[in-house]
Amino acid sequence: MLPAHCAGCGAEHGQLCPDCRRALAGAVPGPVAALPWAHAAAPYTGPVRRLLLAHKERGALRLAAPLGEALARAVRSALGPPADPAPLLLVPVPSARAAVRARGHDPTLRLAGAAARALRREGLDVRAAPLLRHARPVADQAGLSAADRRRNLHGALTVPPLAHRRPDGRRVVLVDDLVTTGASLAEAARALSTAGLPPGAAATVAAAVPHRDRRPAGPAGSPGRPDQPGRPDQPDRPDQPG
Repeated sequence: MLPAHCAGCGAEHGQLCPDCRRALAGAVPGPVAALPWAHAAAPYTGPVRRLLLAHKERGALRLAAPLGEALARAVRSALGPPADPAPLLLVPVPSARAAVRARGHDPTLRLAGAAARALRREGLDVRAAPLLRHARPVADQAGLSAADRRRNLHGALTVPPLAHRRPDGRRVVLVDDLVTTGASLAEAARALSTAGLPPGAAATVAAAVPHRDRRPAGPAGSPGRPDQPGRPDQPDRPDQPG
C-alpha cells in the first residue's frame, strides 16, 4: 500500500509532491565541510530528511528513483569535469545485516542501483556493486561521540577476497544516503584501499554538515582525500548500526 500523502511534507499529492521534488532536485551538490573528497546533493533538512527516512525506515521504495537521481548528481559533482572517460563502479556503504532484516531491504544498495541507472541514461558506463561487508559486529552508533564512532567503526568493514580487483578497470566511487561526521565513509574508504580498490571520490544524497567552498581536488595522497581514511578529523553518520 502506497501512502496517499507526500512523504516529504504530508500534502495530498502522492508519495512525492512537486514542491518536495523541487527541494530534492533543486539543491546544488557540493563538497562536504568535514570531507572535501565527499560531495552531497542536498542538506539533511526539511523534506530531504523526511524523504530519506521514509525510504529507509518506512519502506517507501518508490522514492528510490528520485533519491537515486539526487545521488547521481552528487556523483557527477564529486567527479568534477568529465575529463576521465573511465567507467564507474558505485560501491555502497553497507548496512548491518540486522538492519537489513528489520527494514526488509538495503536502502543504500537500492539507491546505488537507482543512481547507476540515472547515470547510464546520460550515456555513462556505470554499475553498482556491494563489495563491502561487515567483518565484525559494531555497537549502535546512537549516543556515541564522534571519536567513539570512529573507534566503533575502525576495522569493521572488509572486502571479500574475490573482490580484491578493480572490476573491469572501473573508477570506484563510494556512495551512501547520508554523511554526518564521516566515519562511515572513512572506514569504507580504508577497507577498499586495503583491498587495492581506493575510491576516487564519495557521494551522498544528503549531508548533516555544511557544504564547503569549492576548490580543486588535490592529488591522491593529499590531505582530505579518501586514500587517507584514517585521519582523526574524519567523523560519522549516527544512524548506521554497523
